[in-house]
Amino acid sequence: MVYLGCHLSSVGGYCAMVETAKRIGADTFAFFTRNPRGSKGKKEDPQDAARAMEAMREADFGKIVAHGAYTMNLCTADPEARAFAASVLEDDLRRMALLPGNYYNFHPGSHVGQGEDAGIDYIAQALRKALAPDYPVTVLLETMAGKGSELGGTFGQLRRILDAVGDKRIGVCLDTCHVADGGYEIAADLDGVLAEFDRVIGLERLKALHLNDSKNPMGSRKDRHELLGKGHLGLEVFQRIVTHPLLQGRPMILETPNELPGYAAEIALLRSFIKS
Repeated sequence: MVYLGCHLSSVGGYCAMVETAKRIGADTFAFFTRNPRGSKGKKEDPQDAARAMEAMREADFGKIVAHGAYTMNLCTADPEARAFAASVLEDDLRRMALLPGNYYNFHPGSHVGQGEDAGIDYIAQALRKALAPDYPVTVLLETMAGKGSELGGTFGQLRRILDAVGDKRIGVCLDTCHVADGGYEIAADLDGVLAEFDRVIGLERLKALHLNDSKNPMGSRKDRHELLGKGHLGLEVFQRIVTHPLLQGRPMILETPNELPGYAAEIALLRSFIKS
């Protein structure tokens, strides 16, 4: 079994997101913990969170995937900006304690000329500190396209971050557009990519997926999402993903350039592959 969903607005609160997810045929969802291009977090509502957790249990939802702000760069060269990003991470994980057992996903960051070693060290320092309070959340490093000085564009870089942190509460979210843009032949050789992921990182660390087609060919390092079947990956790979025996039980989140009706249609399409 897989769990299918998309990014939803958190404006109405957690319970509202659960109801929206059910309305479009989803049994998981993703949401931003704060403005994705800013830093302000929504006021916390423990009662709403508790009701949402109960509603998800009743509806047999999979784990949900919170997403950190795009502007949170844990390995920037600016010490003040780096410290601020680390404080945002700490606050986000504290907030996620209201949704125990779920996932918090973020982009590892860009080292902006400092080098891979320094960037990984900064990310690991921030994660070790943020995870120190033992919050009931699993943190996911997202696979990236590798544009510029972006870290996470290879499985090897993600492995180095995991090793540097040394905490089993850290996993990986695999983004189909990103890994293809990063040079992995996911459309032509899904099994080969999964075998490489298992060899380098371990499939037990693969906790969630982002399902996105790509506007650009493999290896472009562009990171431009496209509707399922409308890009360079094609529709067949998504059918293989949702039915693959090694990927069952994981939340699969759509981040295609869509509105709710489009997400509902893509979720229905993916479910039709599972039933066929």
